[in-house]
Amino acid sequence: MNNIFAERLKQAMEQKNMKQIDLVKKAAEQGVKLGKSHVSQYLSGKTTPRSEILNFLATTLGVETEWLKGTEVSVDTLKKETNEAGIQMENMKFDYNYNNMKENTRETVEEVQVREFKKSSKLNNVLYDVRGPVVEEAARMENAGTQVLKLNIGNPAPFGFRTPDEVIYDMRQQLTECEGYSPAKGLFSARKAIMQYAQLKKLPNVTIEDIYTGNGVSELINLCMSALLDNGDEILIPSPDYPLWTACATLAGGKAVHYICDEQAEWYPDMDDIRKKITSRTKAIVIINPNNPTGALYPREVLQQIVDIAREHHLIIFSDEIYDRLVMDGAEHISIASMAPDLFCVTFSGLSKSHMIAGFRIGWMILSGNKAVAKDYIEGIKMLSNMRLCSNVPAQSIVQTALGGHQSVESYIVPGGRIYEQREFIYNALTDIPGITAVKPKAAFYMFPKIDTKKFNIVNDEKFALDLLKGKKILLVHGGGFNWHQPDHFRVVYLPRIEVLKEAAGKIRDFLEYYQQEI
Repeated sequence: MNNIFAERLKQAMEQKNMKQIDLVKKAAEQGVKLGKSHVSQYLSGKTTPRSEILNFLATTLGVETEWLKGTEVSVDTLKKETNEAGIQMENMKFDYNYNNMKENTRETVEEVQVREFKKSSKLNNVLYDVRGPVVEEAARMENAGTQVLKLNIGNPAPFGFRTPDEVIYDMRQQLTECEGYSPAKGLFSARKAIMQYAQLKKLPNVTIEDIYTGNGVSELINLCMSALLDNGDEILIPSPDYPLWTACATLAGGKAVHYICDEQAEWYPDMDDIRKKITSRTKAIVIINPNNPTGALYPREVLQQIVDIAREHHLIIFSDEIYDRLVMDGAEHISIASMAPDLFCVTFSGLSKSHMIAGFRIGWMILSGNKAVAKDYIEGIKMLSNMRLCSNVPAQSIVQTALGGHQSVESYIVPGGRIYEQREFIYNALTDIPGITAVKPKAAFYMFPKIDTKKFNIVNDEKFALDLLKGKKILLVHGGGFNWHQPDHFRVVYLPRIEVLKEAAGKIRDFLEYYQQEI
């Protein structure tokens, strides 16, 4: 049915002489939530809309809802279509013996009704374009033999970043001891090392029982949102964001309310915008520091303002700090929980980025501060933690090794180090292109450049990313993939070596010399 809907949507749009952007604008005028990514997925046949969006599309395009949906297709029509595919459904016959071999076997034609299984409606407003339609097109191109340069995902290993030898050695030594389940929260040795790390970061009121390991921070974000949010509860999430936060909040039944991070102010959160968006349903605020996708690092005065707002409105603070050891220019990362001993805070971190072991899937969260106000919520966290039994035990076994002793990542983030020098190069190379500006990142390994939409006639940033992919074989993520609602940004991962980044920047420059978006 998805393909029928997609074809009829295209047909109705052509008859009305409407393009994707026209539908998006109409939806905005009527207060209907419809993004460019949604329309693209409908037209590709990947998804079908929920009833509210379906009725909006039918009304706007002047067609019947049932026709657009394709549900009036008759059984005969379906049979005809499947016959054309080579399946002879109407000729299928089933033998039945009704008289216990007293009568001859009789053949009767039985209509076959195919049950269609659709994805949950809870996924209707969930997008994860870091691995979305543009990435799928890149995979198709690669399968056809095209080489694609992937600057879309923060995965260090493919770019030559290696796990410290000591970490690999210690995992091998302990592997035979990691065959069984660990306690649900994690191995004692891992949690003890994380607790000591929390002490160094000055997180208040933390015991070993307040630490949970997970299969990456991603699993723990999902767990926290599921344990906290009832239908209609609101949570403040930055825009741009790491889209998993919005997705997990939505799947849990909550409403992700995006507060703006201000590009003119080093991508720091806009405090006035945060205050305007707090309601009686707001339960928590999320910060991502250091930030993905902008590379921003929040100073103490910014964090203090967020703490003050959370204190005033009795909010939980969720702080995603997975890049806290990838800070450059002599700056210091400050954990916001260290500034809020009277508030309940959950701090997330892990080894995927700092120790270049993204595939090992080892992250953690630390509960700190005023845990008394969150007793029932913590019981929910424990329940969900127990339900998944435990996180990856071999990866837990090397947490103590990784957090103690020499930190090899430090050599990457100083002048002469790979991440530092690659940041310097890509920032200068891209901002030297007419029509591209950027705030220089201070941490992590991402940059979120701004593109002059008027100069290039860009109204759809996903199409820009797709056009660049097809034209120059470079894979980026458009700003909309990070819940940024203007079509004027994209994210670059600067993990490749300088010679690769040089080639990529040259191709982007060449592409933009002639690019004018056609919608």
